[in-house]
Amino acid sequence: MSSRERKLAVCFVCLGNICRSPTAEVILCQLARDAGLDDRIEIDSAGTSDWNSGGPPDARSAAEAARRGLQMRGIARPFLAADLERFDYVLAMDRQNLHDLRALARGGHSRARVSLLRDFDPASAPGSDVPDPYSGPGDGFARVFDLCHAACVGLLAELESRLAPR
Repeated sequence: MSSRERKLAVCFVCLGNICRSPTAEVILCQLARDAGLDDRIEIDSAGTSDWNSGGPPDARSAAEAARRGLQMRGIARPFLAADLERFDYVLAMDRQNLHDLRALARGGHSRARVSLLRDFDPASAPGSDVPDPYSGPGDGFARVFDLCHAACVGLLAELESRLAPR
């Protein structure tokens, strides 16, 4: 099966997999569903740490998603070295996550394109982070949602360009 015929797989990665990466995951899932591509794109999220493994998304992230008509259902998990082979796109939320992912990939072959999520938002400066809202002001979760949404719109356009027409 050629790369244009198979599903594309995307994994969003932040530190704990409870705020930013599940936000991006739920947004891309909805965008893919709206575009009729949810059966052609595998979407997941993970964290560079295992601190929150098995736990639900942060209640503030889930509340922001719900305010916008989306429901987060994921369970936090750590990003594994094997994920570099499973996913076509591994998208870090910030430069530290990117550094950690690239260190994990060093020395081995990786099919994944490891980059920053906001690099898919044409309105963002190259190398822009999605800031961690966990310890910040309450409106940080709304800002994270907006930043992730803008980047996921650009990401979906890239994914559509790589998928074979039906």
